[in-house]
Amino acid sequence: MGGAGRRQRVAKEIPRRGTAQLHRSRRQRGVVIIDIVVCVKQVPLTGEVEVDPDTGNLMREGVQSQTNPYDLFALEAAIALKERDGGRVTALSMGPPQAEAAVREALWMGADNGILLADREFAGADTLATSFTLAQAIRRLRYQLVLCGMQTTDGDTAQVGPELAEFLDIPHASYAREIRCTDAGQVEAVLDMGGDEQVVEIDLPCLLTVTADLNQPRLPSFRRKLETAGNDIPTWGRADLEEEGEPGHFGLEGSPTRVREIFPPESETEQVTWTGDPARMGACLARTLRELRFL
Repeated sequence: MGGAGRRQRVAKEIPRRGTAQLHRSRRQRGVVIIDIVVCVKQVPLTGEVEVDPDTGNLMREGVQSQTNPYDLFALEAAIALKERDGGRVTALSMGPPQAEAAVREALWMGADNGILLADREFAGADTLATSFTLAQAIRRLRYQLVLCGMQTTDGDTAQVGPELAEFLDIPHASYAREIRCTDAGQVEAVLDMGGDEQVVEIDLPCLLTVTADLNQPRLPSFRRKLETAGNDIPTWGRADLEEEGEPGHFGLEGSPTRVREIFPPESETEQVTWTGDPARMGACLARTLRELRFL
């Protein structure tokens, strides 16, 4: 969003709720030192991914993957906060065993540790089951701030962040383009509201989803790659997580939605090449623009 938009400050703070505990045992330069969890996801590098006709799940085997680009902005924000104010950053990912690569990339960028949630019972999860599983894992961690990319490139739902906050019973805000921790045990965030900006102050613990305008993610460090080469990435399965209420919240069984079909959009692009002197090519361009009613 450009600078022409209006900035609105919300006077009323978003209150803290729920049972998560805020740890304020240390302070540095007047700012509360916090522990941050960043959710990262491995997504297909290409949009041409097939769907299993029986389960409706993406068939990821043999498909090149990358860390979801929006999650890199969240990871960069967490590392920058840690470098400025102290604290620890934990990268958390849910996926098949090969999703460990996304967690290791987070370590190379500067995360302190990482955890992979991998279990066949997690397969086929929609956004609701994914959010529930992530929440059950985060409950085992010490945290005050959870950061997520605003959406993933393979689903584009932008649902996991807010759903995760609801399962954790903590306040949340979406589309943050600026983040700052305050001495009052709060996070001040500037939210991208389309044509305007909104400034909110949220009690910790809380969750924010972030936009691509927040920062420029750093490249993975070769030095960090060497330093963390021997680090084991803990893998948690269904047996490591508590399940509240009735059974059946994980994976396909806990997913009220099913993917019927995924397909790339049809391309209607037509390419035309003109040759000749500038006068002839200019005439061809003008005629084409008139035919398309641009002139």
